[in-house]
Amino acid sequence: MATTNDLKNGMTLNIDGSLWTVVEFQHVKPGKGPAFVRTKMKQVLTGKVVEKTFNAGVKVDVAVVEKRDMQYLYKDGADFVFMDTTTYDQMTIPEATVGDAANFLLENAEVNVAIHEGNPLYIELPASVELEITYTEPGIQGDRSSGGTKPATVQTGIDIQVPLFIKQGEKVLVDTRDGSYLGRA
Repeated sequence: MATTNDLKNGMTLNIDGSLWTVVEFQHVKPGKGPAFVRTKMKQVLTGKVVEKTFNAGVKVDVAVVEKRDMQYLYKDGADFVFMDTTTYDQMTIPEATVGDAANFLLENAEVNVAIHEGNPLYIELPASVELEITYTEPGIQGDRSSGGTKPATVQTGIDIQVPLFIKQGEKVLVDTRDGSYLGRA
């Protein structure tokens, strides 16, 4: 247990049986009345963001979320199999938990898995990944209706927008947050 005076960005709280991460907080001391803490919190499982106000000094339940370095091994049906890089234990994580991170996972990729009471919560990917272009049309130099970009399919199967000079078989860096092209690898 901690108090609202101990809140920090990134701290995970257990409120009414669900896990919430503190996105930002602000201690407010009005000229009249008691102090309070205004927070913006994100639900860990659904990503829903809410604003909540606590009285200053109120006790809150801090959840222990362990982040482990894991290596992605393979996909087993609808589940993904990861291996802890320190203990070599394997963990099967359902597709719903992996979510959009599946679009950027390659075998042997290193990721962080957040675990609470033995249950995986979410997967943190590196900021960018190196992927190979498996299919793209040749870029036509005079075609500027699309702003100098064209669609391309990468080895994980998702489509991204790349500049016209990128060819099939090249490796590119892709931002894992929004799927945008960052440059050649």
